[in-house]
Amino acid sequence: MGIRERQDRERQAVTSSILDAARDLFIAEGYRNVSIRKIAERIEYSPAAIYSYFAGKDDIFFALAEEGFRLLDDQIRQTVGSQTDDPMADVRRGWWGFYEFSKQQPEFFSLMFVDRSVPKITEQWEGFEILQDMLGRAVAALQRATDAGHFPKDMNPHVAMHVLWGTLVGPSVIGNCNRLGPNEDADALARDVLETTLAGLQAGVSLTFIPGECAGDHAGARPVGARNHES
Repeated sequence: MGIRERQDRERQAVTSSILDAARDLFIAEGYRNVSIRKIAERIEYSPAAIYSYFAGKDDIFFALAEEGFRLLDDQIRQTVGSQTDDPMADVRRGWWGFYEFSKQQPEFFSLMFVDRSVPKITEQWEGFEILQDMLGRAVAALQRATDAGHFPKDMNPHVAMHVLWGTLVGPSVIGNCNRLGPNEDADALARDVLETTLAGLQAGVSLTFIPGECAGDHAGARPVGARNHES
């Protein structure tokens, strides 16, 4: 192994240690309460050494968020599999993959979707290509289902994507926080919530949410920001 290769491996190992320690601390104490000094103490490094890898705490979070979105993408791809001739089944599997991620990676899910003190993902939006791609695929899947006649033709797939996302965050948080009774099934709740939302979208329920420009607008569906069911 050459000197450069060994240095790269050592740097990657330290970077991973920093991210692992930061993730654990962010989850245990909340992003707002964790300092670079605390992260350094966890891995027995000096704060100055941490700054040689990351410019600040926000940069550590964004690196963790990128890792989290990569894991989410892997989970969705694994759950969806290959695109089929049943676009509604593809939509269901994709969003069930999001719910499964909340169970398989609860720490990342909490950090990415629950902790209100973390920096906004939109602050580094251009750097999250993997997230943009996921949103684009979700919008495209909804558009395919619309083209196949499963949803009203005037349904804005960008709006529907946000509605489904908001729909499944609820049971995901409820399940992760153990808010159900001992004989209550979180998976059944999530499934019922998903099916109820899809049924409402299929029935043409009026939607008023207006998405921003970062909502998977590169997917080739209807323009972002267009109102749904306008008179």
